[in-house]
Amino acid sequence: MIREVRIKTVEELMPLLAGDEYAPELKRYRSSFVYRGVSDSSFRMFTSLRRNCRELSRELEPSILKNYTKYAVLEEPGIEGSVWMQMISGQHHGLPTRLLDWTHSPLVALHFATEEEDMGTMDKHDCMVWKIDIPELHSLLPDKYQKAIDSSRSKVFSVDTLSAVTSDLSEYDEDMGSRSMVIIEPPSTEPRIVNQYSFFAIIPSGIDDIEDYLDKNTQNTVKYIIDKELRWQLRDMLDSLNMSERIVFPSLDGISRWIARHYYVR
Repeated sequence: MIREVRIKTVEELMPLLAGDEYAPELKRYRSSFVYRGVSDSSFRMFTSLRRNCRELSRELEPSILKNYTKYAVLEEPGIEGSVWMQMISGQHHGLPTRLLDWTHSPLVALHFATEEEDMGTMDKHDCMVWKIDIPELHSLLPDKYQKAIDSSRSKVFSVDTLSAVTSDLSEYDEDMGSRSMVIIEPPSTEPRIVNQYSFFAIIPSGIDDIEDYLDKNTQNTVKYIIDKELRWQLRDMLDSLNMSERIVFPSLDGISRWIARHYYVR
C-alpha cells in the first residue's frame, strides 16, 4: 500500500528527514530507506527506457546497450563485461535504461523535487518525494537473490553481488517476473554518483506499472506531496544547507546552473 502524506510547512518535513531508526546490534542509528524527488506530483513513475521505447522496450533494450557499449568502451573499458555496469554508465549519461534513480539522502531527493527547468512554474504545481524500504522490497526476491545478499553481509546489492547471481537480463526478468526487483548501489565511478548518494531500482520487464506494483506489494512506501506554496521556501532552505546543483552535479555545468537559479528574478 502506498501511503500519501501532504506537506504544507517546513516542520511537517521532519518525518521525511528523520527516517533513521536505532539499530540495537550496532548501537547506532541507520536508515533502510531510499528516496526519489520529482518536480511535479502529477508525474507517473516510469523508467527512461519505458518512456523512450514504450511497448517495444524489451525488444529494443539489447540493441541500445550493445550500441552504447560499442562506443562507450573507449572511455569506460570496464563496462564491456557487465550488463549492470553498461546500464549504470548509460543512465548517468542520458541513455534510456530500465534503471530508476533513487538516493539514500532525503535532502538530495528534496533538491530534485524543487528543481525546475522553468523556474517561473515553481509555484504552479506541487512536487513530491517517494520513499521506499529496501529490506521490504528485497524480502520479495527469489531465494537465490536473498541468499546472495545475506552472504554479502549487506542490506543492498552491489554490482559484484548481483553478478554472482546473474549477468543475463533474460534470466533476471524470468526470476523477477512481476513479483520483485533488485535495489543496487553503484560503484563510485564518478563524483556525481558519490554526491547524489545514488541507488538504482532495476525494473524487470514484467512490472509494467511501478506504482501499482508498490501499492499492491509494499506496506512502507510513502509518497510525500509538497505544496506548491512551500517550494520556493524549501528551495532557499536547501541552498542554506549546501544542497544545490553545484553539489549534486559537481562540474562547471552544475555551478552554472546553481548561479543561474541563484540570480533568477521572480
